[in-house]
Amino acid sequence: MFKDNLIQMRKMLQMTQEDVADKLGVTRQSVAKWEAGDSIPDLDKCKQLADIFGVSLDDLANYEPEENLGFAVPPKGKHLFGLVTVGDKGQIVIPAKARKLFDISQGDQLVVLGDEGQGIAIVKAEKFMAMAGMVEKLKDMPTT
Repeated sequence: MFKDNLIQMRKMLQMTQEDVADKLGVTRQSVAKWEAGDSIPDLDKCKQLADIFGVSLDDLANYEPEENLGFAVPPKGKHLFGLVTVGDKGQIVIPAKARKLFDISQGDQLVVLGDEGQGIAIVKAEKFMAMAGMVEKLKDMPTT
């Protein structure tokens, strides 16, 4: 996991082992050993690697592309929860991992937003209404 994710992220950013080593203040050989699975960097270096690649430390260490449709580690805060199937009446089942992360429970109301260029977004109704209220307040503020 870690070594594969390290290699994939480094190559995706078109960095050499030397580039990574320079950013971390280690030798190229250290990076090569991590990528070969011969050793693992300490926690501080792992955190620095996650920051360099713009991913979470957990995803850098544990992300399994096979469990995520073969896609690479997503950027920090982005998620791929898998595929859903639209039922004959347009219903979908939100994956359990997404419901847990976004605290969605049975009976919650959700707002479905659409943008023909971007796609569909689903937001909890109370979050959407709070955001809409903030926009209204900003709109009513005097400008200088």
